[in-house]
Amino acid sequence: MDDETQTLRTRDFWGALALMALSVFFLWRTMDIPLWGGNRAGVSSAAWYNSAAIVPLGIFLALFVLSIALLVISVRAGGAQQALSAVGIGWDADEALRFTTIGIILFFYVAGLVPRVDFVLCSGLLITALTFGFHGGHRGRMVLSACALALCGGYAFARHLPQAEWAAHDDDWLTLVVWVILTGYMLFIGRGDRVLRAVPVIAVVAPVLLVCAMAFGFRQNVPNRGGLVFKQIEYHYYVTLRPLWRS
Repeated sequence: MDDETQTLRTRDFWGALALMALSVFFLWRTMDIPLWGGNRAGVSSAAWYNSAAIVPLGIFLALFVLSIALLVISVRAGGAQQALSAVGIGWDADEALRFTTIGIILFFYVAGLVPRVDFVLCSGLLITALTFGFHGGHRGRMVLSACALALCGGYAFARHLPQAEWAAHDDDWLTLVVWVILTGYMLFIGRGDRVLRAVPVIAVVAPVLLVCAMAFGFRQNVPNRGGLVFKQIEYHYYVTLRPLWRS
C-alpha cells in the first residue's frame, strides 16, 4: 500500500470515530422526543409512527451505521495502526482549510439557519455552498461558501435568538439574496462545468421534496413552519391542491 492510500485510510479512521461520536450524541438527544406514545391524564398520545423523532432517528441511525462501516474498512486496511503511529494524519494547509470551512458551514447551518430560517432556503443555500465550494478543491471558493453561510447563519442567530419569529422574514430574505448571488456567481464561474450547472435545480428540488415529504407524507414537524417559502407551500397544499383530489 502506498503512502497516499495509507494517509487516506488514516483519515477514514479518525473521520469514522468523529462521525460515530456525532451520531451517538444526536441519537441520545433525539430520544428526548416522545416516541412510543402513552396515556397522560386519560388522553392517549399519538402512535409511534406519528412521532417527530422518526425522521431524525432514521437519519442518525443511518449515519451511525455508515460510521461503523467506514471504521471497519479503515481498520482492515491498516488505518488504525497508521493513525496511532508517529506518522499521524498527514494534513497540509489545504486539508486543514477544507475541514475548517466545512465545519463553519455545518455549524452555522445547524445552529443558526435551521431553527430560524425557512428550510427550503437554508437547505438550498447549503447544497449550493457545499457543491460550489468543494467541487474542484479551489481555496477561494471554500472560503466564499463558508462566508456565505456564516453571514446568513450569524445574522439569523443574532437577530432571532433564541428561536424564530414567524412574523419576521428578514433572515429569510437575506438567505434568499445570498443564495441567488452565490448561484449567479457559481454559474458565471462554472459556465463549462456540467456539475455546477445542475446545482440550482438540485438545490431547489431536493429541499422542496424533503420538506413536503416530512410535512404532508410523514406528518413530521417542520422547522420554522412560518418560513417565507414553506408558508406558501403549506397554504396552497391545504387550500388549492387538497380540495381538488377530495372533490
